[in-house]
Amino acid sequence: MNIIDGKKISAEIKDELKERVAALKEQGVSICLAVIQVGSDKASSVYVANKKKACAYIGIESLAYELPETTTEEELLSLIGELNRREDVNGILVQLPLPKTIDEDKVIRAIDPKKDVDGFHPVNVGCLNIGQEGYVSCTPAGIIQLLKRSGISIEGKECVVVGRSNIVGKPMAALLLRENGTVTVCHSRTKNLAEVTRRADILVVAIGKPLFITKEYVKEGAVVIDVGIHRDENNKLCGDVDFEQVAPLTSAITPVPGGVGPMTIAMLMYNCVASGTRK
Repeated sequence: MNIIDGKKISAEIKDELKERVAALKEQGVSICLAVIQVGSDKASSVYVANKKKACAYIGIESLAYELPETTTEEELLSLIGELNRREDVNGILVQLPLPKTIDEDKVIRAIDPKKDVDGFHPVNVGCLNIGQEGYVSCTPAGIIQLLKRSGISIEGKECVVVGRSNIVGKPMAALLLRENGTVTVCHSRTKNLAEVTRRADILVVAIGKPLFITKEYVKEGAVVIDVGIHRDENNKLCGDVDFEQVAPLTSAITPVPGGVGPMTIAMLMYNCVASGTRK
């Protein structure tokens, strides 16, 4: 059983990007990411701080807009409009979740698709599904890198995705298809879930329920990717997969923490670097 080290792989990607950014600077190309946070949600603040740190490491300039909880939808849309027009800003990221008074969908649609480094705009989602170039949602893109850089081939494999969210489940299925996997998407209404997941050579779990996937759900020798992150009753971090039970059955598995998590920011940085070179 191989424990897939997301920290190590994300560090490799960041080092590659750092070199690329240095080379671009020599050609007079600099890259700038604008990060907008509305309110002071603790988890969001941690993510935003990590994104700024990653930008600094790679050599990308970052602009931080920390707006009060009372910001109106109109004010936020006006700021996005201004950043869309700025030629020195390549990427725009609005940290989710937003306060209840603001329509998330409207905000995502307001970002210029060419600057949508999160890959959430309907244009980029559409491009992914018809195989055209665009930004891909960072967590699923990171999972593909975890598999490839761990020497795990996707082509021809039976791939099962548990979860159908717009941010992970759906784009994950599209990316696995793009890599010639045979893909099944399961969700809360799937009948006999364990029967379906036991077929998987590659099982990606993004169901949002702590320790939900136990050994009954996993075929021997499968690769298991755990997207979940929760705290158990002892306040210890855990995923959607019961690691202790499932790990001995697998040929490769991601731990929580230190598996998928670090890859999300690495791929956000990848998208930012791409935004500086894309016309």
